[in-house]
Amino acid sequence: MNIRNLSIPLATALLAACVTSPTGRSQLMMVSDSQMSQMGLSAFNDMRKQGKFVDAPRERAYATCVSHALIAVLPPPWNAQQWEVQIIGDDTANAFALPGGRIGVNRGMFKLATDQDQLAVVLGHELSHVVSRHGAERVSDNMAAQAAVAAGSIYAGTRGSDTGNVAALLGVGAQVGILLPFSRTQESEADTLGQRYMAQAGFDPRAAVTLWDKMGAQGGSKPPAFLSTHPSSGNRAQALDRQAQQLLPVYQQARASGHAPNCRL
Repeated sequence: MNIRNLSIPLATALLAACVTSPTGRSQLMMVSDSQMSQMGLSAFNDMRKQGKFVDAPRERAYATCVSHALIAVLPPPWNAQQWEVQIIGDDTANAFALPGGRIGVNRGMFKLATDQDQLAVVLGHELSHVVSRHGAERVSDNMAAQAAVAAGSIYAGTRGSDTGNVAALLGVGAQVGILLPFSRTQESEADTLGQRYMAQAGFDPRAAVTLWDKMGAQGGSKPPAFLSTHPSSGNRAQALDRQAQQLLPVYQQARASGHAPNCRL
């Protein structure tokens, strides 16, 4: 990070705000978990007020079953949060998880992720964005780009008239009409952690390759929303396959020790 042209107070703040992600990567973090939770809850409540959630008890129960199995193996404090799952009346294949314990799944995702293992790929990936604090990292980067000195002042400003941009920073851009994808580095990190969590929860990690192949096959001129908002490198499927083979013993041990989810739509 080049801080030579920044003010001394901001440079000091940036240096003090460096943390490490779950995979050991250095991150800039200028907002707290409690601030991110408030942002996530605000974005989710805005969607509720806009009528984006639909009454779909079967789909919601199914997605909640998969989510809870994954949440149980997350590190603290995320495994202790009360998570709410809602179904969005959108036929595109997409999903998201937000700080504050909120998950949204588009109805169209169930047409693409056709069993619990494939749905666990998607939800494990999205939960990994939260655990890795990718939303907070993007908010912090945005603050640094605006030469913010205090996190509180910018945080207060983002809760005003620019709620769409805040939601996009948190990872729900496709739902608010603003596409702001996570970086390739963040996507790769979420792939790695998400596949690990699903194996620990008793979901077959090989489903990640199956689902990714299905998304790629549906690409063409109009790829699935989950694919279009999650940029990939050419070797993403190969990386998922390699990790799946490494995680098979973890998956088998999880099943043997009682982590055997049986979620059905």
